[in-house]
Amino acid sequence: MHDRHRDIALFRYSLIREAADPALTPAERGRLVRYLAAREHVDPHGQHVRVSRATLDRWIRAWRAGGFDALVPEARTAEAKTPASILELAVALKLERPARTAAQVARIIAADQGWAPSARTIQRLFERRGLNVRPDGRPPEVFARFEADVTNALWTGDALHGPIIGGRKVYLLAFIDDHSRLLVGYRWCHAEDTVRLEAALRAGLAARGIPGGIYVDNGSAFASKPLLRACAVLGIRLTHSTPRRPEGRGKIERFFRTVRDQFLIELAVTAPADLAELNRLFAAWVEGVYHRRVHSETGETPLARFDVTVVRFPTPPELHEAFLWSETRTVTKVATVSLLGNHYQVDAALVGQRVELVFDPFDLTRIDVRVHGRPMGAAVPQHIGRHAHPAARPDDTPPPAPSTGIDYLRLVEAQRDHDVAATGGIDFHQLSLPADLLPQPKTTEEEGSS
Repeated sequence: MHDRHRDIALFRYSLIREAADPALTPAERGRLVRYLAAREHVDPHGQHVRVSRATLDRWIRAWRAGGFDALVPEARTAEAKTPASILELAVALKLERPARTAAQVARIIAADQGWAPSARTIQRLFERRGLNVRPDGRPPEVFARFEADVTNALWTGDALHGPIIGGRKVYLLAFIDDHSRLLVGYRWCHAEDTVRLEAALRAGLAARGIPGGIYVDNGSAFASKPLLRACAVLGIRLTHSTPRRPEGRGKIERFFRTVRDQFLIELAVTAPADLAELNRLFAAWVEGVYHRRVHSETGETPLARFDVTVVRFPTPPELHEAFLWSETRTVTKVATVSLLGNHYQVDAALVGQRVELVFDPFDLTRIDVRVHGRPMGAAVPQHIGRHAHPAARPDDTPPPAPSTGIDYLRLVEAQRDHDVAATGGIDFHQLSLPADLLPQPKTTEEEGSS
């Protein structure tokens, strides 16, 4: 408590130090105090706060009268509402079984004493006594708060499950710069797969440069071979978080919460007609609102904090090479290789060797052959049954073809009934029906009336 009070005093002194200079004229001091009152300051708790002019003047008067000690806030004293015996009982129960939670200790005390302090009160007691432990009896892990020192030192990628658009669920695949909080690459899509993830990353690399590292989870799209190859080509360090340990992805999770609270909530008012409109609206919100608003932690807008002078952009050939896919195959005795049912002719000198086939997943008619990274010419297509990789499917399904209005089965049924009536033939379907469902013969009266 004493240290916290002195931190507050230091914060107050740092604000009024220049304004309290006796050498200043009243006019100069007034201008400086008004300037201080008009801007935000980071307090000892890391919060952005504003201090009124009246408060600043009061601190200046206190410092002149009593020096630094006069800026230390007075300690507040309050009577303990929970009896000491109950608190000691809570500590004894915790020591007896270290795995007990504060809520469990509260339940035990209530059962024994007829009442108990709140679980939060007991939790704070355990914090003060250093008794917080995990269920296995070990103390809780401590995670240091991390922030990259410079722009593009680290990007974090993740996926957000969104609403239903155009009858299908949508996902946001996004990457955020750890230092500036700038959203560097993003894309709404109907599938959380490698192709869509690479599209979001490729746009980010082209617009915001090459990061030193990318930190992602262990989802199938983030752990795919094409993503690993793209990072290797561009010299990007790809790191995956430990399963069930999301620490380190807090910044993008916090951004996703902002997306839910400020963007997705408005879709109920202006629902986009399709995925293309959703991406246009989202890009407008990101570039026009999120990137230009002061971030609560950095004190700057993401756009202003993103330092373009330290960014290295990929060349078009580098970007193209990074997003090619590759597979390895053994060349047959007749100098051919196969890929996804397609067959290609290669150089006869490669018979029996393991070769790398490098290709654009959207165009399987062009395959480059490499051995240990050295180009060995192009594979000549012999039989092409598939022109694109099965994973490279379009984002939007084509609209259903317009209906012709022809009901074939009803036409068949009508023709059958017509043939039976015209020829007096047997309707074999009715032979299998129960007697009460068979058509009954008309009586004489019914025949006469008809």
